[in-house]
Amino acid sequence: MHYTLLFYQSADEFSARADPKKREAFWASFVPYMKALQDAGIVVAGAGLQPPATATSLRPREGAHRVQDGPFADTKEQLGGFFIIDVPDIDTALKWAARYPAGPEGGVEVRPNLPRTDHDRMAEIAAG
Repeated sequence: MHYTLLFYQSADEFSARADPKKREAFWASFVPYMKALQDAGIVVAGAGLQPPATATSLRPREGAHRVQDGPFADTKEQLGGFFIIDVPDIDTALKWAARYPAGPEGGVEVRPNLPRTDHDRMAEIAAG
């Protein structure tokens, strides 16, 4: 079953990713985690995300769409990246999430992915 691990980071953690004085320490804790996921052979997909300030959100309003600078939700922690993993059950997904080296304000949200349907498979075939 596929689960998505959503990694949330504080503003300090986002800035540490690029700060020359903090970058090495940040990546030193995260790279071994990424490598462990890869070595386990469970990664389906994943990506890190640029900081929340680079986001653009689209919201439907009165038959049109409102475009707004910034993330969809205005919260203390923001989505920093994700992995989709293929594991047997939620307990295994939670064990992998627990290994994430989150800072004191960060964390991981674990969600099961919707199952693939025949419609999804047909759309992939049609797309070539």
